[in-house]
Order: sequence, then structure tokens, then C-alpha cells
Amino acid sequence: MTTTTLDSTASAVPLRQDASIIGLVGLAHASSHFGHLLLPLLFPVFMKEFGLSYSELGLLMTTFFVVSGVGQACAGFVVDRLGARPLLFVALGIFIAACVCASLVTGYAGLILVAALAGLGNATFHPVDFTILNQRVSAPRLGYAFSAHGLTGNLGWAAAPVFFAGLGATIGWRNAYVAAAVMYTAILALLVFNRDKLSTQVAHRDPHAVAKGHAEHDMAFMKLPVVWWCFGFFLLSTMTLAVVQSFAVSILKAMHGISFEAATYTITAYMLCGAVGMFVGGFVATRAIHSDRVVAVSMTAGAILLALCGTGMLGAQATMVVLAITGFAIGIGGPSRDMMIKKATPKGATGRVYGLVYSGLDTGFAISPIVFGVFMDRGWYGATLLGAALVLLLSVGAALGVGVRTGRA
Repeated sequence: MTTTTLDSTASAVPLRQDASIIGLVGLAHASSHFGHLLLPLLFPVFMKEFGLSYSELGLLMTTFFVVSGVGQACAGFVVDRLGARPLLFVALGIFIAACVCASLVTGYAGLILVAALAGLGNATFHPVDFTILNQRVSAPRLGYAFSAHGLTGNLGWAAAPVFFAGLGATIGWRNAYVAAAVMYTAILALLVFNRDKLSTQVAHRDPHAVAKGHAEHDMAFMKLPVVWWCFGFFLLSTMTLAVVQSFAVSILKAMHGISFEAATYTITAYMLCGAVGMFVGGFVATRAIHSDRVVAVSMTAGAILLALCGTGMLGAQATMVVLAITGFAIGIGGPSRDMMIKKATPKGATGRVYGLVYSGLDTGFAISPIVFGVFMDRGWYGATLLGAALVLLLSVGAALGVGVRTGRA
């Protein structure tokens, strides 16, 4: 079933069919976000067990995001050639292997291997997910599909700490990884059982026609400026998210004397508010004509709230509340962000474009801790939040740039 067919027969597509596809893809997306935290949540354990430094632990995440970013850019080409479903199954298999290896690890080299495996497993999800959603979900429900996709990702992040904290305390951290492998196996089995709902069309190309100049080369989409504006948007906006995830707990403790537990709950609240924002944003994205403007307003509001937290003018409780509301403001723009990318994607290049564009997400996660880590080392806690707000404002310019170039196209 092609996107064109879906557009013309959207009203005839049963809600149950769309909902099942959205649910399956959402479950896969949640499992990928769960995989982001396979290692970071156990960092204190690794420091004690293997005598590792913070620098060594940081290199684990750099490995994860470098492998994920490079793999994601490459995975898009494979998705367009082979279809999304095979890569989805392979990715879950790689996550199973990563969890098994983590349960058996005996030192730093083993952890590097786990980080590389987890990054490779994570690499395929965005080009796979959005190829399935764009091809298999009816056009009027795509906004809701993108909303559910972002929401389930946040829930995957939220579930990981509960999973590892609960099982780690009762059966030990190694067995917790075994349980995670069992969970991924169950998800894979469910998706295989429902594989008919995850099939996608591939674009068949004649290599002789490409050679003679009668058809575009697979790399032709990279010449489009709008694709790189999309990449820039993801890089910049993700740098802000990385600051919140990596440093917000330390910033709250340093600026306002907030306890570790309360600061951690604030980050959880940020993620949950972001999920609620994405839910609301799904209704906005479905009705909005100019997706880039919705994203711009959402990110601008988030930047203002984050900057307000960075000024230090608010008290401890007010800062925690405003930071959580920041997650809601940014979350509203999530579904419109994905609609913005869809509008900028040339026909037949969904996997390639989403793969390249979303590798900006991994790039932002990789470089943000390095850049703002310097601020943190110097005790510039408020400036770290102000800097993150400034970067988020720069992403607003990138989003509007995408809209202008999509309109021209």
C-alpha cells in the first residue's frame, strides 16, 4: 500500500487498522528509547565493580551515539532498498545481544562492546518507524501517529529507571539485563506475529537508467538544502534536551540546594510533561497548515521558560515547576516537527531522509555534553541553562528555514 493510495482512500481505512499499526510502531520506538539507558543507569555500579572514571563512562555514551548516528544515516538507504520490516527485526535482535553481553561483562572492553551493539541496534529505528507510519497510516491520522510515536519514546525513557532499579535491587544487575533480553525477545515475537501490518513498499530503481542520467541517484536528496536545514534543527534542539538529561539534576542541586531525589523527580516530570505535550501536539499537528510555525512557537516558549530557570530568579520549587512545564511546551511541537520533515521529504526517499535527518539527534547528544560540560566544570550552572535556551532559539531559525524551503519546493 503506497502513501498516494492512502491519501486518496483515507476515509475508507478503519480506525482499528491505523491504531494497530501505530501501536506496534510505538512499542518498537519505546524499546529503542529504553535502549538509550541500558548503560547510563548502571554507571554507579560499573564505577564500583570495575573502578571506572567519569571520563571512561562518558566514552561509553560517545561510542553509543557515534555508532547510532553513523548507522542511522546509512540505515535509511537500506530501508528504501529492502523495506523497513527486516531492519526492525534485526535491530531488536541486536538489542537482545547487547543485553546478553551486558549480563556477562567483566570489564571496560566488554562495556564498550555493549555500547557499540546498543548504538547499532538504535540506529535503524527512526528511518524504519517513519517509513512504516508514512506508508501504512492514513493521511488524516498521521498527526496522531507522530504524536503517539513521540509519546511512546518518552515512556520508554521513563520505564527504564523503574525496570532496572526494581529488578536490580531484587535479582541483581546482571539478571536485570537478562530480564531486559527476555523483554526484547517478547517484543520481537509480537512484531513478527503481526508482521503483515509492518510491511512497506520499496522503490525499485533501474541502475542503467541512473547511469544514463534518466533517473536520480540515491544520493541526490543530499543536494537539497532543506534536508540539511532539517538536520541542523535536530542537532540544535537535541543539544538542549541533552543538557536537561545530563546536567539538570546537578544544576538544581547547585543553584537551589534541591535534594538528589527531588531533582531526579523533576527530570521525570519533565519527560512526562513532554509526553503530555506530544499528545496535545498530535491534535495541533493534524489541523495546522504550517508545521514549521507550530514548531517555532513551541520551541520559542520552551527557550523562554528554560532561560527563566537559568536566571536564578525563581525559587527552588518554582524552578522545578517551570522546568517541568518546559517539557510540555517543547513536547507540543514534537508531532509538528515530524510533519515538517515529512513535507520536506522527496517521494521515494523517506528512509534516506529520515535516516540522515535523525542522525542529527545522535550528533546533538554526542557533542552537547562536551560543550556544556566545560560550563559545568567551571561552575557556570545558570549559564548552562541559558546556553541551552540560546541553542533552542537557534533551532527555531532552522525550523523556519525548513518551512521556507519546503514552501519553495
